Amino acid sequence: MEFKGSYVALITPFTKNDEIDEDKIRELVHFHIENGTSGIVPCGTTGEYPTLSYEEHEKVIRVVMEEAKGKIQVIAGAGSNNTKRAIELTEYAKSLGADAALSTCPYYNKPTQRGIFEHYKAIADATKFPLMIYNVPGRTGVNIEPETVLKLTDLEEVVAIKEATGSLEQMIKIQELCGDRLAILSGEDHLILPMLSIGAKGVVSVVANILPAEMCNLIKAFEEKAYDKAFELHSKLYDISRNMFIEGNPVTVKAAMKILGLIDNDSVRLPLVSQEEKNNQKLKELFLKKGLIK
Repeated sequence: MEFKGSYVALITPFTKNDEIDEDKIRELVHFHIENGTSGIVPCGTTGEYPTLSYEEHEKVIRVVMEEAKGKIQVIAGAGSNNTKRAIELTEYAKSLGADAALSTCPYYNKPTQRGIFEHYKAIADATKFPLMIYNVPGRTGVNIEPETVLKLTDLEEVVAIKEATGSLEQMIKIQELCGDRLAILSGEDHLILPMLSIGAKGVVSVVANILPAEMCNLIKAFEEKAYDKAFELHSKLYDISRNMFIEGNPVTVKAAMKILGLIDNDSVRLPLVSQEEKNNQKLKELFLKKGLIK
């Protein structure tokens, strides 16, 4: 199976009673199917998985799988800094028929490079299931070095990496070392075009929550060598991408989705709090400028 194109790092919508909004999840899955998104990634950082109970985490993945029905890939968030828990989540994703699991580098523990390798090896050995490793040192506190990524490709279950260091130099090194041994996807929306130019296959995107068609079209234009169109879409999305983290993720993207009428409730769970009105106003001004609202 190929892993390329635009994957949405799906938000987890909540009701006003702070419960999982199952109906809205189903609606969003269809929204992405209709707009050409390549795959859905539930229960990642954008999906607020650290504040989901075990039961809620599994429920979100199950609901997404029920609605996807093979029409769109699902890469289920299965990350944990507890290797045993990561194995459990990966096995659950496998049992539901997901296409792969997104498995973040263990956070807070700050393992060595050898510890990182053994973490993923344990998951791979126990589950025999495709893994997209997720490198985001800004959140985890440790970088998966390119040489470790190369070693991880010896595990046949490691099929892709979401690379979110923001370092093009690291991306180039991974590409040089690994070649076609794994699919590299950008974890930084504002760097999609330059990352495509040095070998990335696509993106796991926050901005795709609000502009899925544009994100898909950017990647498609690049693949078709319509570089002027790709740059035009990059220019449209760049400022939006840079402004999706005014108060962090997913606080700002949920605020954006509410402004654009995609969700009714933009609440997040503590320790996150909903975006301040002054920053909502900044988004509205940006969206007016970009022609997204009137």
